[in-house]
Amino acid sequence: MPDSIYLDNQATTPTDPRVRDAMLPLLEASSVGNPHSEHFVGRRAATAVDDARAKVAALIGARPQEIIFTSGATEANNLALQGVARSSRRRGNHIVTCATEHKCVLEIADYLARNGFRVDILPVGPNGLLDVATLEAAITEETCLVSIMTANNEIGVLQPIEDIAALCRSRAIVFHTDAAQAAGKVAVDVSASGVDLMSLSGHKIYAPIGVGALYVSEESPVVPEPLFWGGGQERGIRSGTISPSLCVAFGTACAIAREELERDAQAAATLSNVFLELVLARCPDARVNGDRKRRLPGNLSMTFPGCDADRIVGALQPDIALSTNAACSAGVLQPSHVLLAMGLSESDAASTVRIGFGRFNTRTEIEMAAERLAEAVRRIREDEALETAAA
Repeated sequence: MPDSIYLDNQATTPTDPRVRDAMLPLLEASSVGNPHSEHFVGRRAATAVDDARAKVAALIGARPQEIIFTSGATEANNLALQGVARSSRRRGNHIVTCATEHKCVLEIADYLARNGFRVDILPVGPNGLLDVATLEAAITEETCLVSIMTANNEIGVLQPIEDIAALCRSRAIVFHTDAAQAAGKVAVDVSASGVDLMSLSGHKIYAPIGVGALYVSEESPVVPEPLFWGGGQERGIRSGTISPSLCVAFGTACAIAREELERDAQAAATLSNVFLELVLARCPDARVNGDRKRRLPGNLSMTFPGCDADRIVGALQPDIALSTNAACSAGVLQPSHVLLAMGLSESDAASTVRIGFGRFNTRTEIEMAAERLAEAVRRIREDEALETAAA
């Protein structure tokens, strides 16, 4: 068996060696340069950043000038939601989002609700999908922003972004989507879909942790106001010295993802199907959460009824890495808000694990992991039955 099998690619992906090789030269002393300086080394760094910006833009069908580099998707989400809320050009104080959004979006919404905004958090169906008719009914003349994620970070379902964007565009409402999990894994085209704001994350597509971007359409009804002030970098929307090495890493990751998207998606889907078939053969009562068709190719959210998920994860250490809740909820000892919003009981939510397949997983690893997971579930159920009998 390999030293360890990494199956938590929704939390973060390993850095692709090609990405590492692209960024390392910018960390050498001979490549020093602040991209905002006017001398030749500054211009050299700025050229590298501009090239990276163009590669990020190309992945999602945007213009380079519409890409604002950030520290990651959490900052991008805050910049989008709080930035629109701060703008004097917004037309009302009503915001609409969804119950299965990333925790950071829901916490921003809660913050805004405590500070004078009216926030509607819409439900999803048992398949994890938002009904567009429900969204349309929630929109009012005061709605200034709708934020619905493209792909869910726990269950992997893909929301009907094109339909939502069309609805918002017809009402001149700013539409933001967190696409951190989707970009580079499924086709994303902001110009075709009509999205106004989109959050991206480098470490979800094989770049290092610490870099992301906010796409700000030049046609957006409102441009987000800055969250903090400084030197006016990034179109004045996000001040601060940006890291050329991290930008280059992100740009390289986007270029690779664009080139290999179809291959990566097919490989991830194959591994997911193999894994699921092997696990269900030994645990036939296990269930997959979320729509089976509209989902990321490399995501599985599986419930093993009556089997504590924390014990499953613990039983697989240190050989196999998978997770229970999203990594953004690390240390939170409560059932997943996503699963509860879909109608799962607290017991079933506490019996659910997330498996994420990625570019560097192999079929041999998947077969080993499926066997180990099924065996862990069997042993835990036997132990829990004995504990119940003893009680």
